[in-house]
Amino acid sequence: MKKIILLLLLLIHNLTVAQDEKTTNSGIIHFEASVPLFEEVKATNNKTTCFLNPKTGAITSIALIKDFRFKIPMMEKHFNDYYMESADYPKTSFKGIIEGFNWNIIGTSPKEFKLKGILKMHGKSKKISTVAILRKTSVGLEIISNFEVNSRDFNIKIPEMLSMKVAEIVKIKTLFVVK
Repeated sequence: MKKIILLLLLLIHNLTVAQDEKTTNSGIIHFEASVPLFEEVKATNNKTTCFLNPKTGAITSIALIKDFRFKIPMMEKHFNDYYMESADYPKTSFKGIIEGFNWNIIGTSPKEFKLKGILKMHGKSKKISTVAILRKTSVGLEIISNFEVNSRDFNIKIPEMLSMKVAEIVKIKTLFVVK
């Protein structure tokens, strides 16, 4: 009987904790690795998952590599097959903390917070430190960030013959509206 009561208490606790978490499955990650005078190299993923713990400011986002969309289908195929090797490394993730996060001080005007965490991609991990801009909207809490990564840090090889057409430093923009 004690085990059943304990199990029920744990289940109720997990349900209440899960209700506190803010999430989205339609977050946006946009990246660009374009070089002037050459065809643009950019893509967008509109299916990114993001979790925010409003009590602690802990944030996690997960994106499937194959969900990035390019204007040119061949570029998308090369991105998945040769650069990101999405069959071997199907997802990218970020796990971090929004420093100084306090739900009560966020309003409808944008407010800046430091965002720190670990970006995992292509089998490698890298510390990321940037600014997150937060504001409450009619549909949830908007979280925007911009940062850059070096493709070498994640062992993403750009073939020599394309190195003039694809930037080594990749600009990443994220937009999540968690509810």
